[in-house]
Amino acid sequence: MSKLKRKKVKSKRIFILGLLFSVVFIAIVSRLGYVMIVDGSDYKQLALNQWTKTIKMAPKRGTILSKNGSELALSTDVYKVDVDLNVLKIYLTNKKIPQKQVVAQLSEKLNIETSEVQKKLNSKDSKGNLLQFVFLKRKVGKAAVDDIKALKYNGIIISNDVDRVYSNDNFLSQVIGHSNSEGNGISGVEQSYNNELAGVPGVKVAQVDRNNNELPYTEATTVKPVDGKNLTLTIDERIQELAETVAKQTLAENGAKSVSITIMDPQNGEILAMANAPGYNPNKPYEIGKTDGETQEIWKNRAVSNMFEPGSIFKVITAAAALKNNLVTEQDRFVSDGSIRVGNTTLYNDNKEDYGVETFSDIIRNSDNVAFVKLGQKIGKENLYKFIKDAGFGQKTGIDLPGESTGLIKDFKSIGPVDFATMAYGQGIAVTQTQYISAFNAIANGGTWIRPHVMKDISHMVSGKKIVDKQYGNLDKRNIISNENAAQLRTYLESVVKEGTAVDTYIKGYHIAGKTGTANVVNNTTGGYESGKYIASFAGMAPASNPKVTLIVTVEEPNSEKYYAAQTAVPAARKLFSGLFTILNIPPDTK
Repeated sequence: MSKLKRKKVKSKRIFILGLLFSVVFIAIVSRLGYVMIVDGSDYKQLALNQWTKTIKMAPKRGTILSKNGSELALSTDVYKVDVDLNVLKIYLTNKKIPQKQVVAQLSEKLNIETSEVQKKLNSKDSKGNLLQFVFLKRKVGKAAVDDIKALKYNGIIISNDVDRVYSNDNFLSQVIGHSNSEGNGISGVEQSYNNELAGVPGVKVAQVDRNNNELPYTEATTVKPVDGKNLTLTIDERIQELAETVAKQTLAENGAKSVSITIMDPQNGEILAMANAPGYNPNKPYEIGKTDGETQEIWKNRAVSNMFEPGSIFKVITAAAALKNNLVTEQDRFVSDGSIRVGNTTLYNDNKEDYGVETFSDIIRNSDNVAFVKLGQKIGKENLYKFIKDAGFGQKTGIDLPGESTGLIKDFKSIGPVDFATMAYGQGIAVTQTQYISAFNAIANGGTWIRPHVMKDISHMVSGKKIVDKQYGNLDKRNIISNENAAQLRTYLESVVKEGTAVDTYIKGYHIAGKTGTANVVNNTTGGYESGKYIASFAGMAPASNPKVTLIVTVEEPNSEKYYAAQTAVPAARKLFSGLFTILNIPPDTK
């Protein structure tokens, strides 16, 4: 081969080689560009995951306080323990430490079953691969955390956590409610004001070594948590203690299924006390041996959730409707011989009492069913139905507590003559305590319906000083009866306490107005009445001329041998008024 020919071959090879290198170089550059531009964020995240550790920082949940300033629910600083399984496994292998030893130590110090610790340390994903991070235990005390730190195991991650503590165990339990393991409220005001109480979690991102330990001389990126706001309730701690004591006594004395008591300031809609017996301990909301259904029933605030036939306490509403429509005066007379025929049905007084000729005041004092049927007919279906709706029945009050029921009123068109007649004296209609006392308050305060509520204000602390962010203002005030009519009705209700069915409520020197009611328990399945089961109620206010306080007592299914309100709810009300006059500094009338 000539020299010229060899030179051409060599040049061709160099060209091909250069071309090949160029193609390879372009391919590499293209791939690098693709990786940097298209997959860059993914690879960056993978790198970050390897040399950084992200820790969620729990905010401190706001404190719940009584009107008196006592802490009812507060959060304390505790810790959360997690494990980086990859780091821990490598450490144990390198140090020749058996996993059995680690399991036993963690089980002892965290008070967890060894089988549970073993299961968590071997946690795998759906593909059978070992998980990297597993949660071991929340709400761990400082002493236990110090013991775990002393073990000096790489891969054990300890971070700040918050524990919710209810200072007085069962006290006000169904109103306060409780929060779950994630720190979210699931009942009571813990639920209804969860957004205000919860706060905003923070985040800490730190650089770590291959053993998942924070590197020295590096600065962690921290977004501090925002603590929750504080919630002050309208609940007066002294009045709540009185209500709970009386509720427990009444429950035991009457062998009842439950007792609920609500006490309010009728002038502003503030709930001063709301007691339910039996209660529960929000520090230990799950009782051993209770089914989920039984547990939910114990948590329920019966004053808000439970519907019941009001019986004769509803006669106050019928009487108010008559006065509102100017359809009755003290000059009117009602003749009652113990029974009345409505359509094909005969309706009776409770014990078929023959009261003869009565005034309007008499039929309230005697709690005369027959006379109230006649009063209802005098008012008329349309007028009575409209007043009942205006007074808030058959609809939620909008109270700031979860689980409120609407009560039950039949549709206007489906109310027949008998339904209408029994409705006038409190049968065939279902109410809640909250609904009833809201309407009853309008009689006490001169005619204004005001939304009941337990929130007084939302606040936070700055340098030890309380800063109020919001006060309760959703009162939805509306006038449902005139001041004159309300005052007249209060005088009639005072006669019920002085010489009527609630005479045992009477306390010398004080003017108490009220009404009793006893009704059968309705079977929710059949719609009929349960034989031998009753609901006894009393609603009252004092002082009668200008009430400062109202209350309602409901005794569910007392002993069938002593079930009348006069025997069950009235004695409870007397104890309540006796205590309230002292607490609220209401002096006796010297006249």
